[in-house]
This record gives sequence, C-alpha cells and structure tokens, in this order.
Amino acid sequence: MPRTHKPKTISIRDVAELAGVSLGSASRVINKVANVSEATREKVERAIAQLGYRPNHAAQSLRLRSSRTVGCLLTDVANPLYAKLYRGLEERLHPHGYMMLLANSLNQAEREVEILSTFVSRGMDGLLIAPGNERDREVLAAVRSLPVPTVILDRDMDSPNDSVLFDHVPGVKGVVQHLAQLGHKRIAMVLSQSPNRPIRRRTEGYRVGHRAAKLEVNEEFIVHLPSATSSAFEAVSLLLRRTDRPTALLVMGTSILNDTLNAIGAQRLRIPDDVSVVSFGDPDFAASHVPAISSLRIDLDRAADAATDMLLARMRGESGAPRSVTLVGDFIERGSCGPAPKKT
Repeated sequence: MPRTHKPKTISIRDVAELAGVSLGSASRVINKVANVSEATREKVERAIAQLGYRPNHAAQSLRLRSSRTVGCLLTDVANPLYAKLYRGLEERLHPHGYMMLLANSLNQAEREVEILSTFVSRGMDGLLIAPGNERDREVLAAVRSLPVPTVILDRDMDSPNDSVLFDHVPGVKGVVQHLAQLGHKRIAMVLSQSPNRPIRRRTEGYRVGHRAAKLEVNEEFIVHLPSATSSAFEAVSLLLRRTDRPTALLVMGTSILNDTLNAIGAQRLRIPDDVSVVSFGDPDFAASHVPAISSLRIDLDRAADAATDMLLARMRGESGAPRSVTLVGDFIERGSCGPAPKKT
C-alpha cells in the first residue's frame, strides 16, 4: 500500500528564514505589534503570502497567554446606535490584531452574569461592556471581579474599571430650553423603560431643563416603553389625541423615532407647524427625512476612539487608577423644530 505523505506544516520559523529576519521580528509582524519597521513588515508579509502561512492561534494563545480576542457586551444589537458603536469599536481593534466577539444581553441580568463568566472562561484579553442592569447586585459583583482589562460604556458602576460616559444632562436641558424659547410649554419625552444611565440622565436633563425654563413637568408627558425596539405608535398617538397635546416631542432615535413620525402622520399633523420633534441620537434617516429631524447627537466615533485607546493601553500592561472620559452631545438643529403653534 503506498505511503501517503503528510503535507509539511509551515511554521513561523520558515517565514522568518524566507524573509531573512529574526524569529522575534516575524512574530511581532504576525501578532501586529507596533514596534516593527515598515521594511521588515513588508518582507514578512511577502513570505507569509508566498508560503501560505496560517498562524496557529490556539498555540499562540497558550504560548503568549493571549487569545487576541475582545468580548463586547451590549444590551440590544437591534438598536442601530449600538450597532454603529460596535462597528466603530471593531474597526479600531482590528488593525491591532484583535477580533471582537459580540454578546447580546437583551437587558436580562442573569444573562449578563452568564456572558461575563463565559468571556472570562474563554480567555478574552479585554472587555468592552454596557450592561443593561448596572444596579443589579449580581451583575455589579460580576463586573467588579473581572480579571481582565475592562472598559465600561456609559454606565454608572462602582467598579475599578475605566469608563467612557456621555453627559446627557446638559444636552437634554439645552434642548428643552431651546424649545421653550420657541414658545413650547408642553414638551413630551418618549424613552424606553430601563434603569440604565442614559435613561436616568436624559430624564434628569428633561426635568432640569423644565426648571431652567420655568415650566412645570407634566408626569404624563414622560412616556417609558418596554424597550428601545418596542412600538411607540400607540403611545405617541394617545399623546397627540389629548386636548392638551404636547407641541414638541423628544424621542429616542431608534425605531421609537420612526413610530413617532408615523403617529404624527396618522393624526394628520405637520412637522414642525403642529409639533416639533427632536431625536436622542442621530440615526441615518434623520438628515434625509422631510423635514430633516433635529437631533441630540452622540459622537460614537469619539466614544470608540476613547474606549479602544484605554483598553489597548491596559492590555499592554499599563497600570494606574481607573480613568474616565466624558463626552458631551451636540444639538444638530434641522427642519423639525419650529415655533409653538399659536392655537392647539
């Protein structure tokens, strides 16, 4: 019986020899380490292509104690803002040789604890997390005990981790004051029902804005939906059918915004003649809608830059006290804001 010959396994040593560089230099190129000259990088990459070399990541993980993976915990990837943030994080980590693994917690505390445990058991090098249940005792305990570098995304958590936060209060306060200056006295807000930081801070900004504008808060004008993807059509329709209907709406820039626009159309109301609209977040369709929708925009690119910079520094071994970066939203005024109607 003819003997079959097993194809030779191409090793990193073969790559180094063909490229004419040291084993260490070849390893640094393969692992996308920064301190390599461009000439060396080009020689190693040519050798890799010529030999058809494929790194053995399992062996690398055991040898280097690095999996070259980063875990990302988000609450609901159906939310376009989370999807855009994830893409920004992934684009920034990829050039450094890291693959991101995404887990969707669906705002369930038990699921979040399980995901964090799985990330650790799978040997993730670092984590980027935005738990939906930041005040849950078990979730907080799981975050505090994480043994790998972790950056928390827009959550108030008493834990020894770096964080990137958005200062929602002044942004929402400013929007309410702007609408008040346009003559609006009945301003409603439609949000998802969640105990997390963005919802709490936006609600706080709404109340602070009313006080600054010397307006009373009508508690019935603060509408909380079950989730960011829950239908807002009926809730907004009920608001607009009131005899004292709001003349301005602040809504989350997800499917809630789309449902809000449909509800306004179904009531045969016009934007901004009958009702002004401002979106929290700036979804892609906001600028192209007719009229274009004013937005309190969160700079997700700056958030991704800050989060990945901190995480990469920690994964390289940088120590020190927890750091926090706070970003302020930008109000983008478009055609959906106008003076309050004279008769409603």
